[in-house]
Amino acid sequence: MSDALIVMIAVLIFVIITIAKGVRLVPQGQEWVVERLGKYHATLLPGLNIVIPYLDNIAYKLITKDIILDVQEQEVITLDNAVIRANAVAFVKVTDPVKAAYGVTDFAEAIRNLIMTTLRSIIGEMELDQALSSRDKIKARLRESIADEAIDWGLTVKSVEIQDINPSPSMQAAMEMQAAAERERKAMVTKAEGLKQSAVLEAEARLESAKRDASAQVMLAEASAESIRRVAAAVGDNTAPVQYVLGEKYVSALQDLGASDNSKIVVLPADLQEAVRGLFAKR
Repeated sequence: MSDALIVMIAVLIFVIITIAKGVRLVPQGQEWVVERLGKYHATLLPGLNIVIPYLDNIAYKLITKDIILDVQEQEVITLDNAVIRANAVAFVKVTDPVKAAYGVTDFAEAIRNLIMTTLRSIIGEMELDQALSSRDKIKARLRESIADEAIDWGLTVKSVEIQDINPSPSMQAAMEMQAAAERERKAMVTKAEGLKQSAVLEAEARLESAKRDASAQVMLAEASAESIRRVAAAVGDNTAPVQYVLGEKYVSALQDLGASDNSKIVVLPADLQEAVRGLFAKR
């Protein structure tokens, strides 16, 4: 092979390599940062781009689609010294490739650490119950707190979601014991209230019964008095009819007494009429 042919082949290879280095196809969803002689020169947008071979260098290939950053779980101490475990997920987008490339060494790791430290700070200002029930509030404050830093790094924080926020295992056990004690206390209070209400109702029932018994006795006494008055008015000075009725009842009572198994001897007065009349004797 002649020297001329070797030179032509070498030149052809050099041209092919030069064209390959000068033509760049940037995929959709990416932007490439170009450095010329070690200094930032341009940003290549998606599509066909031409650079100067051997002078221009593709330093960074940045994704401009939404990036999902998973923030690892960490233990956080609340204002009332309770320990909870929390993690999050962030959705960010590269809006300025130059700042994202030169503003921070690793923007993804920077955002993760910023979220972790900010999350500890926010939850540290809350008590346990408030922290467990204020996800939306924590999320809003977290996004607001890291927005300015993210802009300096050429990023836009689209959303920060709190995935889990739960008490630590030891704190969860203590909370379960506290909840059980509270349920037992409420049960005892309810039982005591029931017993108290039952006692009150029972006392009211006894009082009402006593009132009714007293009223009944008064009514019976009044009825007896009225009956005696009417009998006395009807009899007047003639006691014979009354003596007859009392004598008849007296004899009936003696018969019942004689028929009893416990009474074998019945004593009758010698003069029944005088005995009955004696009931009306004036003293």
